[in-house]
Amino acid sequence: MKNFAILSGSDPNSKKFAKKIAKILKTSVTYVKMTDFSDGEFKPKITKSVRGKIVFIVQSTNIPLRNLFEILLLGDACMRASALSIIAVIPYYGFARQDRKDEARVPITAKVIANLLQATFFNRVICMDLHSDQIQGFFNIPVDHLYASSVFVKYIKKLKLKNLIMASADAGGAKRAGSYAKFLNTDFVICHKQRSGPNKVEKIIIIGDVKGKDVVFIDDLADTTNTIIKATEEAYAQGANSVRALCSHPVLSGGAYSKIEKSQLVEFIVTTTLPLKENIKKINVLSVEEEFAHAISCVVNNRSISSRYKVS
Repeated sequence: MKNFAILSGSDPNSKKFAKKIAKILKTSVTYVKMTDFSDGEFKPKITKSVRGKIVFIVQSTNIPLRNLFEILLLGDACMRASALSIIAVIPYYGFARQDRKDEARVPITAKVIANLLQATFFNRVICMDLHSDQIQGFFNIPVDHLYASSVFVKYIKKLKLKNLIMASADAGGAKRAGSYAKFLNTDFVICHKQRSGPNKVEKIIIIGDVKGKDVVFIDDLADTTNTIIKATEEAYAQGANSVRALCSHPVLSGGAYSKIEKSQLVEFIVTTTLPLKENIKKINVLSVEEEFAHAISCVVNNRSISSRYKVS
């Protein structure tokens, strides 16, 4: 493998994620010393030389905003330390839901973050299951978009569900559900939801037949889980045999853990892109560090990444 370095900021989950990637690649994480000042300002320092190296900075941009600012400062630090190439490895691309101007006088925040990453000298971005594919077009640098399907499909096959049907909890995820259904040689249904405000779902209408089916909902992220819980209730009301949910990014706020535990879901399957704040029986976590390690290996050795992802 070529000369490269892996580092991360102070976010505990990102540090853990980086260490697992490094272990798979049989290397170690370059230590970053973070100095915090009494007024809240902070300064990262890369403790080893990265001159002439391909540097991979592993950091999700979820809340708190410090996570985003740290990756920007580390990118600038690598540039000033004469790194050959600086690559942002972002397991969870925060603020991705704000990917378009859906009402007057609002920002396209996902585009703002893309601009910031490019302004701080990143040459490439590696991420997983963006909220919408169009975000890739916000960048003028290469984006390697990985898919959790590489681990989800294996898991679904192991379940050996007799009457499997894939489902999307909203119209926006229809393409994703359709891709899974095509690959698994099954049907899929979609839900139409009516909102009464942000994070508030008033009504769910399932378009398709789920009677006697083992339903598996698929989505890129789950926040309050209001949508998936209501969709689950509606699926059972229409005669579903069982209901599960696959979610790449477990944001899980606003009492989501309690809702999942009390819900009719058989299980709620997520990945390691974000940390869980609580451990409950119904949540099953699948590791995706191997996928990022593979992508990093491909980048440093100029090999194709896309062949690994059969569902997209």
